[in-house]
Amino acid sequence: MSLKVDLARKYRKKHGMDMPTLKLARIMYNDHKLTFTDVEDARNKLRYIAGKRGAKEATNKVESEFFEKEERPRNPYKLPESDETVYDPFILKNHKRIAIFCDPHAPYHSVQAITAALAYCKKDKVDALLINGDGWDFHGISHFMTDPSKKKFHEEIQIGADLFNRMRQVLDVPLYYKLGNHCERYQHFLWQKAKEIIGLDEFKLEEIIEKRIPGTVVISGKTIIKANDLNIVHGHEFASSIMSPVNIARGLYLRAKANTICGHHHRSSEHTEQDINGKMITTWSIGCMSELHPQYMPINSWNHGFAIVDLFGDKDFEVRNKRIWKGKIL
Repeated sequence: MSLKVDLARKYRKKHGMDMPTLKLARIMYNDHKLTFTDVEDARNKLRYIAGKRGAKEATNKVESEFFEKEERPRNPYKLPESDETVYDPFILKNHKRIAIFCDPHAPYHSVQAITAALAYCKKDKVDALLINGDGWDFHGISHFMTDPSKKKFHEEIQIGADLFNRMRQVLDVPLYYKLGNHCERYQHFLWQKAKEIIGLDEFKLEEIIEKRIPGTVVISGKTIIKANDLNIVHGHEFASSIMSPVNIARGLYLRAKANTICGHHHRSSEHTEQDINGKMITTWSIGCMSELHPQYMPINSWNHGFAIVDLFGDKDFEVRNKRIWKGKIL
């Protein structure tokens, strides 16, 4: 129980005493679904550190900083409990130079592009690697017409795990994995074909990733990642398309209206505008790490690429959006 209690302490300190326990429990559970059984389990740990699970615990001086001296209004009008989704960003902390690789689509990854990017990042001494969506292609469970001669689902999983483990070993840095729209194919497959096993930890994609790539921090698909004042998204988070007649980054600017970087579109681009108060806002799109001429769309305008984000202090950052052409960094 110590790990759960430690998380309860950490989250209560981070979000303050004014946040309702149930809301905070939902945040904890969403962030650590493999640690807590359910929201109620997370809520019990928050109640524990607040001394609300019996007279003996209420006198626990170790937890006294979390005691509530006054009852805060939780639901004074007795409204029905809500199933609203908690949508808080994931904060990247304690890093100074982050490499971002987008869309490897294993097992259809580009060995040449990834090799070039790893060599550059290793020389540049990055201290974290973020796979920003669509690490796997999940062709075998796609709802689109699939080629039966392609790799089977279990083969895709193993090849991707080997790839990401090798990436981390080469760079010797923490690995973050953000779920993308291709990763959602797995969840959709379960909903359609195996809804009876929904909720079992063993079948969660997060569990599959963490088991095969130990130590990986998995970030849920539509969560915004914050690195100082830079927002990192895969690109599928918006309900409508971020396409633009100018470039992908321009479309991203029109949706985000903040410093943001995305993958998803397999193209490198940059767009900058200044608002009425003189604040400079820049958006970027990153090239992919996958094959450039897949069977379903051999003619396209994709390019290989990756990005490195340097972080300074609590707010500042610098993006280096790199393109790769035939194994050469541009």
